[in-house]
Amino acid sequence: MVAESAKKPVGLRAALAAALLTGGLAACGGGAPAKPAAIQVSEPGALADQAIDVRVSELSAGEQVTVSAQATDVKKGTWRASAVYTAGQDGTVDLAKTAPKSGSYQGKDGMGLFWSMTPVAPASQDQYFTPPAPQQQPGYAVTLTVTSSSGAKLASRTVTRQWMAKGETVRTLTLAKDKVAGELFLPPAGTPRHAGVLVFGGAEGGMSQVYGAALLAAHGYPALTVAYFDWPGLPSALDGIPLEYFETAGKILASQPQVEPAHVLAMGYSRGSEAALLLAENFPELFHGAVVYSPSSEVNAAGDNQARAAWILGPKVVDPGPLILDHVSGPVLAFAGDQDSIWGSASSANAIVAELDMVHDPYRHQAFVYQGAGHGEGMQPYQPAGETTIANLGGTPAGNVAAQRDGWPKMLAMLAGLTATVLQRVTRRGAPWVRRKRACRAGHGGQASAG
Repeated sequence: MVAESAKKPVGLRAALAAALLTGGLAACGGGAPAKPAAIQVSEPGALADQAIDVRVSELSAGEQVTVSAQATDVKKGTWRASAVYTAGQDGTVDLAKTAPKSGSYQGKDGMGLFWSMTPVAPASQDQYFTPPAPQQQPGYAVTLTVTSSSGAKLASRTVTRQWMAKGETVRTLTLAKDKVAGELFLPPAGTPRHAGVLVFGGAEGGMSQVYGAALLAAHGYPALTVAYFDWPGLPSALDGIPLEYFETAGKILASQPQVEPAHVLAMGYSRGSEAALLLAENFPELFHGAVVYSPSSEVNAAGDNQARAAWILGPKVVDPGPLILDHVSGPVLAFAGDQDSIWGSASSANAIVAELDMVHDPYRHQAFVYQGAGHGEGMQPYQPAGETTIANLGGTPAGNVAAQRDGWPKMLAMLAGLTATVLQRVTRRGAPWVRRKRACRAGHGGQASAG
């Protein structure tokens, strides 16, 4: 009995000792309150197309941390990216100077966490990141979080990516009142006149380019984005779209006090590139050039019916075939990716510029083809997309963002270089705007109904 009773205190003492030991280790080790870190951001409210510097400080030298970025789309879906970094000897991680050990992107890239976000829900991998439209919400939030290797939260900070600049305005255009469905973004009142841009998308339909239009106005360039099918009151498909619809929109844009009417350009993505080039060709007194992304050098048939025409000009349909561009009264920029899996936009971009150069006009026409980029290479940078979307359109997220980082500033620089000098009609061999009569050449863009 004595021996048995003696064992109990020993067991109790051992348990207490173990508990104290465990608690002591927790107090001075893994279970201790994590030392907080700090997140510095160069511009917490920058425009969505502008790079910002993100720096994590107050870490221990050599400490490994995970930095994540998270945003919410218009459907309340969560998008997230993360990467593991090692702090330098000064206890900091500068995302622009530090390549992650692992994560959603590779290499030194201060904006990597922003463009490499993907949907958390597997069913949403076939989507682009679509925040609330600028006319509803001028920016969207991205939350940056730092966690330790043990999972403890060390710091968190939210930045806002702005679509609209301070003082920028937006007005909704309706079919009933304006004869077009669109959103007109204008720089702040008092801004000097600049080039105006009519912006529209492709086979996705609707008003898909509202974000790019808002950013153009934020940079000082009035922009009108329009829907031309798959919108209430408009055709349900890309079939028999009258080019005069865009002409009406262009006249509205040109009449704005912030717009230099001698420099109104059309900007189109994918199937919209056909419309942009047709507008520059057929309405040279209104549209003075074009910017096209993932373009076709041919006019293609209707989206849902290859026996029908996609575009109508006056009483006639625009027949499928190579684009003839000898009336264009301004510069044309064409951007494409060499891994476009929808159609041959790379060869089309080069063919468009070659066609324009045959006229020997005074304007600078340029094609930019980017390695590793797909059909989704335009327009503004740093907007993420789901993995399935990238797989379907070709290229890689890194390839697309590299193209956007280079192409978007080139486009803005072209707009900035346009002066208020009224463009003069170009003469070709002494005759103004002589249309070349020649046989149709082999197509460069090919027939396609997607884009």
